[in-house]
Amino acid sequence: MAQSNTLALVTGGIGGIGSAICRALSTDSCHVVACYYPAEESKAQQWLNEARAEGLNVSVYPADVADAGAAAAMIESIEAQYGGIDVLVNCAGITRDKTIRKMPVEDWDAVINTNLNSVFYVTKPVMSGMLERRYGRIINISSVNGQRGQFGQPNYSAAKAGLHGFTMAAAQEGARKDVTVNTVSPGYVATPMTGKMPPEVLDSIVSTVPMGRLGKPEEIAAAVAFLAAPETAYVTGANIPVNGGLFMSF
Repeated sequence: MAQSNTLALVTGGIGGIGSAICRALSTDSCHVVACYYPAEESKAQQWLNEARAEGLNVSVYPADVADAGAAAAMIESIEAQYGGIDVLVNCAGITRDKTIRKMPVEDWDAVINTNLNSVFYVTKPVMSGMLERRYGRIINISSVNGQRGQFGQPNYSAAKAGLHGFTMAAAQEGARKDVTVNTVSPGYVATPMTGKMPPEVLDSIVSTVPMGRLGKPEEIAAAVAFLAAPETAYVTGANIPVNGGLFMSF
């Protein structure tokens, strides 16, 4: 369990999985700042009102994390207002699905920038402070499709696979200073994103999951909360799959 003065930043914090992560960390005594895409201002304010009505200790911050300057400015502003960030969850992500032959360069760039480059842009300034304070927990949200690939998702699969490569390298940099860096790789989870998929496609996917169902956002959040805890100090560079048995490896 986190200490009561722990500050956590969750990018993509008002999305389906991000919201569950914010709730779990807040319940675990963190003050959580949920980063959101600036165009979603009205959605973010509604999210904030509802979260605080639940008694959650949360704030929100607008930033396009796919922009290096905006990400750095966000970290500087948050740390000036609240203090050093102890827990970082990189959860921001988008999809632009097409086969390689049909994919516009713009769709490739958008997904790589949001799902992979943003993790470097946000982690770099946060990790610097963590190393100086000799404490930190960084959790990167990847995907089962980063492990096994997925037809029609070459951009998404590449970004999510790259995310764990980044995790393993960053984990080695932080290991001697109690800064752990880990990945959580969800399978297919019941969120607004999967809710947009054609029912027949979703049914086909669920039929391949040994547990026979979609995951719950709270099940992803539980893995994140485990990795965010001070007691999980000896787990670093790991990938925690939460996929209902869809992809098994060791």
